[in-house]
Amino acid sequence: MSEELITFFKALADSNRLKIVGLLADKPYSVEELAALLNLKPSTVSHHLSRLTKAGLVSMTSESYYSVYQLDRSMLEEKSRNLFSQDELSTVASEVDADAYDNKVVKDYTKRDGSLKTIPAQRKKLEAILRHVVKSFDIGKRYSEKRVNEILSKHHEDTATLRRELIGYRLMEREGGGGEYSRSLS
Repeated sequence: MSEELITFFKALADSNRLKIVGLLADKPYSVEELAALLNLKPSTVSHHLSRLTKAGLVSMTSESYYSVYQLDRSMLEEKSRNLFSQDELSTVASEVDADAYDNKVVKDYTKRDGSLKTIPAQRKKLEAILRHVVKSFDIGKRYSEKRVNEILSKHHEDTATLRRELIGYRLMEREGGGGEYSRSLS
């Protein structure tokens, strides 16, 4: 998972830090001013500002004896664009097993021999089972209805329902008035 994304969200995962960002959105403040506005100790505000600075949301300049903090709007906009891009969000989700749900459903609905206990009535579970069943067919190969039924019978005795659902969910295609079947490319 992107460490930058985690740092960004952790920086904003505190109500006082959100308040600081809100105040700095209006104008720059010193630690002491922020402490007085938020009724917090200066050391606590410094800690929060350190987290926000580490995340690249806040920058600091020195004015006389004070350190003045301001919201880095351009960095916030850039981080928002980059961190919430489709590619970045997809990368974060890449560690998740996309087949976990299907695997669980298949495990719940199959016997030890690999055949189905029952054909699920619930649509999402049925789709998961069908995605599993269709793997029994090779892409690009044509099958007669008799051969389709032979293959499907290894999964469940109700081959007509499985065949109809595979066609209905467009996992398989039927050609020539029901004469030949093939696994869909999608």
